[in-house]
Amino acid sequence: METSEVLLRILISFFLLFLLARIMGRKEISQMTFFNFVSAIAIGSLSANFALSQDISIRNGILAIVGWAIFTLLMGFIDIKSKKARKLTTGDPLIVIKNGKIMDDSLRSARLDIDSLNALLRQKNVFAISDVDYAIFETSGKLSVMKKETKQSVTKGDMNLAGTPNIHPIGTEIIADGKVNTRNLSALNLDMNWLEQQMDQAGIKTFSQVFYAQIQPDGTLYIDKKDDIVQ
Repeated sequence: METSEVLLRILISFFLLFLLARIMGRKEISQMTFFNFVSAIAIGSLSANFALSQDISIRNGILAIVGWAIFTLLMGFIDIKSKKARKLTTGDPLIVIKNGKIMDDSLRSARLDIDSLNALLRQKNVFAISDVDYAIFETSGKLSVMKKETKQSVTKGDMNLAGTPNIHPIGTEIIADGKVNTRNLSALNLDMNWLEQQMDQAGIKTFSQVFYAQIQPDGTLYIDKKDDIVQ
């Protein structure tokens, strides 16, 4: 392969990756689910082979890179539109510590050992499991931690006001993409009548108008409508 062709392939590969990074980069970097990770490696590998292998024509190389990017974007679109598909491709967050107790089954499902769990806790400035009330292993591989009340940092709100006491340990999803999570609703000893009353008070006629709704720890309902306009 001549030097001029190598330079041409490198130039095309560079601009293709630059363009795809602009289109997909934010999700690839910030989310980094397993599928995103595999996709990023695959696109990088295809680009490297295209730049250096004379067995791959320029046309086929471009088609391979762009085709993989299109499939990645399509999967991302399906994930946004379908909760079932999102569950299949990325899985569910796992509660690995609940009420201060380690959930062995969740650790096994996440393929985490106790040393890895402790390492993730230390990244959150937690050096004793006994300080943790809840810990959730996210689909991105990161750990979200809620410390016990006695171990949490004091805020200005704590100093000025006693605040509303928490009824629930963490916020709980009630509606996602216009669909009611009846299992979570029942777990909180609430029913559809209560939810419909809350919707009426918020001026919402149908659940399909709601993008996301969550019961807050203090028992209040947070509602985010679809198609919010950013001012």
